[in-house]
Amino acid sequence: MTAPTLTPHFRDFLPGWLARQPWYLGQGVPSIAPAGFFRLEDPAGAVGIETHLVGAASHVYQIPMTYRGAPLPDADPAALICTAEHSELGPRWIYDAVRDPVWTAALTRLVAEEGQAEGRGGGRARGLRSASWREDAAATIDLIRVLAAGPAVGGPGVLGVVMGSWRPGGGDAAPAEGCLAVLRAG
Repeated sequence: MTAPTLTPHFRDFLPGWLARQPWYLGQGVPSIAPAGFFRLEDPAGAVGIETHLVGAASHVYQIPMTYRGAPLPDADPAALICTAEHSELGPRWIYDAVRDPVWTAALTRLVAEEGQAEGRGGGRARGLRSASWREDAAATIDLIRVLAAGPAVGGPGVLGVVMGSWRPGGGDAAPAEGCLAVLRAG
C-alpha cells in the first residue's frame, strides 16, 4: 500500500509562506527541517488539524494548519497558506490554523480535557489547566510561533497552557520542551 501524498509537498510551500510572516526572524526564504509534528482531532471528522514544528537556521517555528475539502467560509484571504492535491482526499485548502474556528475549539478542548496529542519526529503536545480554569470562561489563545525551551507560562488571567516537545536538530537530536500556547481569560 502506498502512503498518501500531498502536491505540492510541505517542503515546497512552507518555506515561502514562513518567509512572509511578520514573526519570522530570518532573512529570505529559509531551508526548513522537521523538528516535530502532532495532530489534533476534529470531532466532526471534516477538518484535518496538524501542527508542524520546523527548524530554520537557529530557530524552531510552530506552524499549525487546517486542511479542508472546501474553502473556509468568510475566511480572510491571508489565512490561506496553499491549495494542494491530496492523493486520496482530492483538493485541500490549507489554512493558517489560528484563523480557523475548528483549530481554536480543538486546542481549547486539549486544555479542557488535559489531553495529549502524540506525533512524529519528537513532536507532541499536552494541555494543562490552571487553577483558575473555568469551563464557561471565554478564552483567547496566544500561540507561540518561535519556540524556546522552558517552563509553562503563568500569571493572572492564564486559564491553561499547551506544553510540547520537539527536536531542534531533527532526527535523533535531544528533545526540547516548552510552552506552545497560552489560553487567557478574555
